Amino acid sequence: MENQLAKSTEERTFQYQDSLPSLPVPSLEESLKKYLESVKPFVANEEEYKKTEEIVQKFQNGIGEKLHQKLLERAKGKRNWLEEWWLNVAYLDVRTPSQLNVNFGGPASHFEHYWPPKEGTQLERGSISLWHNLNYWQLLRKEKVPVNKVGNTPLDMNQFRMLFSTCKIPGIKRDSVRNYFRTESEGCSPSHVAVLCRGRVFIFDAVHEGCLITPPEILRQLTYIYKKCHRQPHGPGIAALTSEERTQWAKAREYLISLDPENLTLLEKIQSSLLVYSIEDGSPHVTPEDYSQVIAMILTGDPTVRWGDKSYNLISFSNGLFGCNCDHAPYDAMVMVNISNYVDEKVLENEGRWKGSEKARAIPLPEELVFTVDEKVLNDISQAKAQFVKQSSDLQVVAHPFTPFGKKLTKKKALHPDTFIQLGLQLAYYRLHGRPGCCYETAMTRYFYHGRTETVRSCTVEAVRWCQSMQDPSASLLERQEKMLQAFAKHDKMMKDCSTGKGFDRHLLGLSLIAKEAGLPVPELFTDPLFFRSGGGGNFVLSTSLLGYLRVRGAVVPMVHNGYGFFYNIRDDRFVVACSAWKSCPETDAEKLVQQVFRAFSDMMQLMTSAHL
Repeated sequence: MENQLAKSTEERTFQYQDSLPSLPVPSLEESLKKYLESVKPFVANEEEYKKTEEIVQKFQNGIGEKLHQKLLERAKGKRNWLEEWWLNVAYLDVRTPSQLNVNFGGPASHFEHYWPPKEGTQLERGSISLWHNLNYWQLLRKEKVPVNKVGNTPLDMNQFRMLFSTCKIPGIKRDSVRNYFRTESEGCSPSHVAVLCRGRVFIFDAVHEGCLITPPEILRQLTYIYKKCHRQPHGPGIAALTSEERTQWAKAREYLISLDPENLTLLEKIQSSLLVYSIEDGSPHVTPEDYSQVIAMILTGDPTVRWGDKSYNLISFSNGLFGCNCDHAPYDAMVMVNISNYVDEKVLENEGRWKGSEKARAIPLPEELVFTVDEKVLNDISQAKAQFVKQSSDLQVVAHPFTPFGKKLTKKKALHPDTFIQLGLQLAYYRLHGRPGCCYETAMTRYFYHGRTETVRSCTVEAVRWCQSMQDPSASLLERQEKMLQAFAKHDKMMKDCSTGKGFDRHLLGLSLIAKEAGLPVPELFTDPLFFRSGGGGNFVLSTSLLGYLRVRGAVVPMVHNGYGFFYNIRDDRFVVACSAWKSCPETDAEKLVQQVFRAFSDMMQLMTSAHL
C-alpha cells in the first residue's frame, strides 16, 4: 500500500498535459500596435512609415477584423489554434533540403572533461553514450523524466514524445511526421536502434529478455558493424537521399518502393527506430577555445551516415567526439538540450567509464538492411551527395567562448544575461554593417497546451537608439547608460509578453492563413516592402536562440542568404556563441561578427561599471 501511495504521488512526465491552458489569441489592436513599433528601425523615411501606418489602420478596420473573428472561432474548437499550421508552414511545406537548412545540431560536452579527443575510443565511448541515451528513453517510457517547470508552473511536455522513434516522411507537396513512440502505459514502443556506417544500414534491438542491453553488449554490436564495414566495400548510401530537396526525395522514395516492396519495410525500420547512431570516419578538431570545426561537421558531415529526417541522429566521430543532428519539425532544441545534459552528467558522474559487469550475454547479431537498388537509385544518391556537399562547403561556422565574464557578473549588475547577449549582438551587427539588423529570437510558449515558440523581435527602436549613441563620439557616458537600460527594459518586457501568449508574429501568421484558406486575396499588410524588410515572412537577417544555462551548445544555419545563425549558451563564467554565415554572401562574415559581439560585451560591461550607475 505504501509503495502504491509513493507511486501515485510521484509526478509523471505527461500528467499535466490535460490541465494546461489553451493557446490564447492576442488582441488585434495590441498585435498591430506592436507590429508597427517593430518596423520603425527599418523605415527609409517618414513617408514610408506613414504609408505602412495607413495599411495597418485599413487592415485593422477592415479585413483584419473579419479574419481575427474567424481566428477566434477556430480557437474555440482547438486547444492550440496554431499547432497544425505552424508545423505545416514552418516545416512540412518547405521544399528546400531540410537536413542542412532546417535541422539543428551540436557537439556533446564530454570533451570538456573525461572524453577529450582521442583516436581509438569511438566504439567504447559510443557504447557508453548510447547506453545513457537508452536509459533516458526508458525513463521517458516510464514517465519518469521530470516535468519542466517555471517556478511551480508546469510546462507542456508533448515535444518529449517526439524525441525517439520519430521521423519525417517526404511528400510531393507536403511532408508528414510519423511518431511510433509509446509510453509503457500506452503499449509497445519500437526498441531497435539503427546504425549507419560507410553507406550501410544495420539495426539491433536495445532490449534483450526484457531489459536494456549493457555497454559491453552494445560495444559488441558496434564492433561487429564497424569491422564488417571496414573490411568490405562501402554501401550505396541510401541515407544521402534524405539530404535532397524535399520533392526530389519524395519522388526518389516512391521510386525506391516501386522497385521492391521490401524497400518500404526497410525504410519503416529506419523510421521507427529509437534513434539513428552514426559512425563517422572524420576526426574534427576541438579545443576549449574553439568549437567551430566540430559544430561544422555535425551540421554537414557525411550524408550517407545521417538520416536527415530522423528526430535524433546520435553522431560519433573517429576521435571519440559526439554530437547530434536533429530534424526540427517535431520538436524544438530544448528537448535535445535536456537529454544531452542528462547524458553528459552521467558520463561525468561515472568518470567516462562503465562501472558495471563486463559480461556480455549471447544476443542476436545486428541485422543489415540491404536495399534493392538500380542505376537510377544510385544516380539519385550521387546527385543528392553532390548538392549536399556543394551547399555544405559554402557554410562558415565560428564557435568560441567569451571568457572574461558570464551570467554571474551580469546578474550582479541586475541585467538579464539573455538580453545582454541580444543587445551585444545588435551593437555588433550595427557596427559591422552600419545599419540595424532585423532579428528573430525564440521565446517559448510552453505554458500553453502544445505550445512551441513565438518570435521576439530584438531589434527595437530603443536598441537602435542605444547603438547610435555608442557610435556617436559626442554622446555622454550617462546618455549611453540610460539608453542601454531603456533597451534592456524593452527587451525584457517583449520576452515576457511573447512567453505568455502576447506576441504578434504568430498572430499575424494566423490571420494570413485564415485569408489563404478562405481563398481571399493576400491583405496588403503582408505585401508591404516594410513587412519583409523588418523580418516578416521568414526574412530575419539574425536568426537567434538561447540554448540555456548548461554546458550544451549547438548551431543552425542562417534563415536568409545574407544573414547569420546565432545560437548561444550562458554559463556562470562565460558566454558560448556559435555563429554561421554563407561564404558565398560577400557582405556577411561570421568571424568578424563574433569579434564584434565580444567587443560589444566588453563595452557594455565597461559602461555598467563606470560612474553614474
